[in-house]
Amino acid sequence: MSVKFFVPLTLLVLLLSAACGRPNPEDLTGLETFADVDAGHVNGPVSYPQTPPVGGPHHPLWQNCGIYDQPVPNEQAVHSLEHGAVWITYRPDLATEEVALLRELVRGKSHALLSPYPGLPAPVVASAWGLQLKLDGADDARLPFFVQKYHSGPQTPEPGAPCSGAVGEPIAGRSQFVTGRT
Repeated sequence: MSVKFFVPLTLLVLLLSAACGRPNPEDLTGLETFADVDAGHVNGPVSYPQTPPVGGPHHPLWQNCGIYDQPVPNEQAVHSLEHGAVWITYRPDLATEEVALLRELVRGKSHALLSPYPGLPAPVVASAWGLQLKLDGADDARLPFFVQKYHSGPQTPEPGAPCSGAVGEPIAGRSQFVTGRT
């Protein structure tokens, strides 16, 4: 195929894709970044500027990664983010089918945390250290890409740190989760 036909054809495909409303899942449109996120260990509650938090002062013990059916403490979840976790939160009234999709997405991931979170600004929110993506639902095509890109990703302040062996017992049990990095 000559260049003369390739460029117009490529533009046509891009225009049709945009017109169909199918975003490229690798396009993390709406991703918020927060620079210079402070880190440090504290005892007691912390007031965070984001909901849920994306970093900052946190409890000395991290939240064990996995699937939870109850909210987890911010301060411990933030410590998990520092270790490279992706924290997916959802409104407690999210449809059962959507929660099942989220559980399937994080199952088997060593550094993924899933929990309900009252008062979220969106039905589903994906967070990593210094990063946040608000989503209208569990079926948003950007969510798996966010998890893939930021699960123990380049934003991790303490790469290789564990996300197990501290606080909390995931509902699915530790035996269903990989303990090493995936």
